[in-house]
Amino acid sequence: MGTRPLLNRRLAGMGTTVFAEMSALATATGSINLGQGFPDTDGPEEVREAAVRALREGRGNQYPPGPGVPELRTAIAEHQQRFHGLAYDPDSEVLVTAGATEAIAATLLALLEPGDEVIAFEPFYDSYAACIAMAGATRVPLTLRAPSFRPDLDELRSLITPRTRLLLINTPHNPTGTVLTAEELAAIAELAVEHDLLVATDEVYEHLVFGAAHHPIAALPGMRGRTVSISSAGKTFSFTGWKVGWVTASPDLVAAVRTAKQYLTYVSAGPFQYAVAEALRLPDTYFDTLRADLLRKRDLLVDGLTAAGFRAFTPEGTYFVTTDITPLGEKDGIEFCRALPGRCGVVAIPNAVFYDDVEAGRSLVRFTFCKKDEVLQEAVARLRRLVS
Repeated sequence: MGTRPLLNRRLAGMGTTVFAEMSALATATGSINLGQGFPDTDGPEEVREAAVRALREGRGNQYPPGPGVPELRTAIAEHQQRFHGLAYDPDSEVLVTAGATEAIAATLLALLEPGDEVIAFEPFYDSYAACIAMAGATRVPLTLRAPSFRPDLDELRSLITPRTRLLLINTPHNPTGTVLTAEELAAIAELAVEHDLLVATDEVYEHLVFGAAHHPIAALPGMRGRTVSISSAGKTFSFTGWKVGWVTASPDLVAAVRTAKQYLTYVSAGPFQYAVAEALRLPDTYFDTLRADLLRKRDLLVDGLTAAGFRAFTPEGTYFVTTDITPLGEKDGIEFCRALPGRCGVVAIPNAVFYDDVEAGRSLVRFTFCKKDEVLQEAVARLRRLVS
């Protein structure tokens, strides 16, 4: 290997993701894992059976088409029309990916050049930073600050420079749970049009909203041709291991993303694509029940965290609750999370790892509520030991 570096300098220092570290800690200590966001129950039985049926019938067991199986691309287009009033051609404006993470990577690798700037909401999902770095671009954070976690639109305008190429939007937002309002999205869209910017929007939690409403920015004037909308099946249908995601955009943007995507996985999840096509056509009652169930779990966890001494910020969407640990006499979320399994047998995620401005997130810690009621109840009981 000689003296050549083993890791691209743009990725140096990123190391193992915090999710891998904390999940390993949960396993090693036998703790309740409220860190990584995966449900502890499978999704609808009819969707699982659809995957089994596809396997047995030999649909998708060999390489599926590069853009995704036609049945799923059609179902995605129907979903966008049904829920958001957005019309997409399933043949030229829909691309199936290996989860939303690959969709984000392919989008950023396709649309960015070295030296470009990307404005992204901070805290941001950790793959954003890695993908921007791999593209040779520079991330420019717009910090969402407690307690409201709303974007400062005047600050956003001030961050735009001649090098700004793309706005990376995440709504509903992980980890804060913020759902952008129609007014906020309209202001962001006006800036994108004014400065001729591309927009990539991560909407994987689009069906996990409580009280607020999810508004796709692609539906706003001037945005249809400059927006890459990204979503996935994992969060909505509780099959996170299937890794089925998608991109919807204008033909030229989809073609660009597909060019990058074909050198990442090329294709994936063949039989699962047929199952997700059926899942997307489930009746409205499924989506309504999902939201009601998660709303109840959200309130259970928020109330329990508050009783345990945390300052809990009630999320409008996703299945995460951000908390402040300073009322517990703590200051450093990373140290707190590393010690928490030994103190009470619960694992959480320190929000500081999602920030460039580490001080803005130093005392913040994220918990997930996409677990069984009895698991959440036991976790809350354990966390109360911190103040007993």
